Amino acid sequence: MSCSVAVSNSNVFSLSSPCHFSLPSPVLKRHRPAKLHIPVASLTVDVLTPVPETVPAKDVVEDEGIGFSVYCKKGSRKHMEDRYSASVNLHGESKQAFFGIFDGHGGTKASEFAAHNLENNVLEVIKSDYESDIEEAVKNGYLKTDSDFLKEDLNGGSCCVTALVKKGNLIVSNAGDCRAVISRGGVAEALTSDHKPSRIDEKERIETQGGYVDMCRGVWRIQGSLAVSRSIGDRHMKQYVIAEPETKVVKIESHHDLLILASDGLWEKVSNQEAVDIARSFCVGSNRQGPFNACKKLVDLSSSRGSIDDISVMIIELQNYI
Repeated sequence: MSCSVAVSNSNVFSLSSPCHFSLPSPVLKRHRPAKLHIPVASLTVDVLTPVPETVPAKDVVEDEGIGFSVYCKKGSRKHMEDRYSASVNLHGESKQAFFGIFDGHGGTKASEFAAHNLENNVLEVIKSDYESDIEEAVKNGYLKTDSDFLKEDLNGGSCCVTALVKKGNLIVSNAGDCRAVISRGGVAEALTSDHKPSRIDEKERIETQGGYVDMCRGVWRIQGSLAVSRSIGDRHMKQYVIAEPETKVVKIESHHDLLILASDGLWEKVSNQEAVDIARSFCVGSNRQGPFNACKKLVDLSSSRGSIDDISVMIIELQNYI
């Protein structure tokens, strides 16, 4: 690749032309050209602190931890723009955790920034305001992450889906078209609703702000450009593309076995129920092969069906948090 940025990270003339001379006449005396004075200017280079990286530089990312597994695979783009975060045993509490999938567009900076900062911002707000309104607290964490990213004067955007586990509750939030699907004893239920310009309420909100939504190259887009209506970043569309998440709180019960968080690279080719059926076939019963193999199976299935997008799948075993 001519410009390197690996999977999960931003890691990452000579000109020659022929010259033709005419020899001077032998009767003319050659003169040495006047000496040129070239001033020496000092060059100062400002080295910017890079946006923190969250995953190694490669086109496939694999990870496993206590009660979760994740598998990410680069699509047809030059660089992998998906990121993830996973933190268990938060503050020394085995029943508290935070997970996220971040689907970047227009580069990797927004997804890297969100993966590195969203968790801390959400937890800071919740720590001081948890008992009042959990949904409002999570919203403030998302909005702070968006505001901080815009201050960095970086381009691009990122869809997000996150899951916070705390005090036996599952708090799932999303901005964009990353999705969370829970298995209730094998029955799939989406806990999030995709934020796309074609969604009636999103379309009305955008048009109220003076924007427009139309079909462009077979996809509904805002201003003929962006195909999602909520995200972190996207400064050039900020009037229409908000970072406010939608949040759902679920009490984790015995029939809740799995939670799947994934980027739209999966959901464009695999239905909610099919994803749950495949995940459970790997994670539940006597033929258990584990959630990591389930993640890989889902990614490979979507890819085999023609997905050219980055695909990231995380499976969380909810029985660890009852």
